[in-house]
This record gives sequence, C-alpha cells and structure tokens, in this order.
Amino acid sequence: MKEMSHDIRKTKTVPKPKPVSGIWNGDDKSTKTVSKPKELYIIHGWTYTVEPWEKTIAILEKNNVKVKMLNVPGLTAPSKKVWTIDDYVDWADKNIPDGSIVLGHSNGGRILLNLCSKKPEKLEKLILLDSAGVYEPSKKRDLLRIVSKLGAPLKKIPGVSKIFHRLTGSMDYERAPENMKKTLSNMLESDKKLVLASVTTPTTILWGEADTVTPPRQAHILKRKLTDSTLKLHEDWTHAPYISDPSGLAKAILQELK
Repeated sequence: MKEMSHDIRKTKTVPKPKPVSGIWNGDDKSTKTVSKPKELYIIHGWTYTVEPWEKTIAILEKNNVKVKMLNVPGLTAPSKKVWTIDDYVDWADKNIPDGSIVLGHSNGGRILLNLCSKKPEKLEKLILLDSAGVYEPSKKRDLLRIVSKLGAPLKKIPGVSKIFHRLTGSMDYERAPENMKKTLSNMLESDKKLVLASVTTPTTILWGEADTVTPPRQAHILKRKLTDSTLKLHEDWTHAPYISDPSGLAKAILQELK
C-alpha cells in the first residue's frame, strides 16, 4: 500500500530539470563534490511500504548523503505487539546514534517529538515533515480512537475508514492488523500528553500547504511552541511530498544538511 497515493494532484509533463546550485537531481551527471558524506536517518509515517521514498532517497544519495531509513515495528517491520509511544521512543533511541540528524514524517515526526521531549540533546537536528503530534480536540478523532481500542468491526461503523485516512494518510484501515489499530489509538492518545515546549532540539519544519492530513495550521502551532524552530511551507506539497514532488523534497532536505 502506498501512503497518500490517491491524494496526488495530476501534473503536466515538464522538461527534465537541470541541476540547481550544484545539486544533482537524478537527470544530469553534474554533481557537487563533498569530502565527507552527510548521514540522515528517516522515520517514515503510517505506511506499510517505503517504496515511494526511493526517488527522493536516490537523489539524496547522489548528493553524497547516506540515508538510513528505519523500518517501524508493526508497519514496515513485523510485530504483533500493541505499541505505545514510550515503546516507540525506546526503539528510536536505540536505533539512532546520539548527535544524528533525523527526519520524521507524519507519525515518524510524532515519535521523534516525544524522543526529543525526553532527551533534548539526543539529536543534532530534527527535521519534521508534515508531522503528527499536535493535539486538537476532535469528535472524529475520538471516535477512531475508541473504535481502534475496542477493535470494533469496521463495516458496522460508517466513515471510520475515511477518518483513519484523515488522521494517518493511509486508506487501509480494514486490512490493518488489530494490534496496529490499537497502536494507533495509543498514538492519538499520546498527543494529549506531549509538551511541545519541552522540545529544545534545533528543528526545521517542512510542510505542504496542500496537506489535508496534517493541515498547515498544525505547522504554525509547532513553530510557535518549539523554542528553536524554523518553518518552511511549500505551496504544492501534499502530505506525502516524496510522492508528489520527490526532487523538490530532496532539494529541501539538502538545504537543511548544509
């Protein structure tokens, strides 16, 4: 299943882009020589495949960035466990070396915000891409949390699949394992307890203005509450810019690694 693939806007065919400011975009042999590779860790969002990330990662690697995509337990790594946010924080802490630069997309951003809340000095830099983790009271959100916790039959509760998509970027609620439905409930519940002001890690917030899953107003909330943060909005990005604009996303990430 490809996360948010249905939300991609149709675009016209355009000529292959030329390298900009020494950045190799995958369509030209020009490249900027860098003596030592940068290392970037990524925690993906609520998806069961990281295949859609391949184009963005390929461009980053051509620009001398060593990318380490972490497979999230229960999503892209097998697990029958019901996970809590503390479980995911411990998992991330063990798999990410101190002093790393890490990007978190959607639920991956939620995990990293909680990690940095507990260990502000853990990372050199945090990059949030259309991140989850901002709590906003919502009847739909509460309904999904209750349904997920109880494991109630999807077909008997109208609209649950649509709500699931609005909160995770994934359409595949019915096929999701029961443990991950309950895990989702735990993730949504954790947002209530997250104190964003306790995150003092240097943070760049990358966000799509066309994001309907985590809308741009949440980006502004993060900017206001994270004490050392910069917000960069991108007009045509959806919730999953690695699908809708992989080269644009790669360029934005490269700017943060300078």
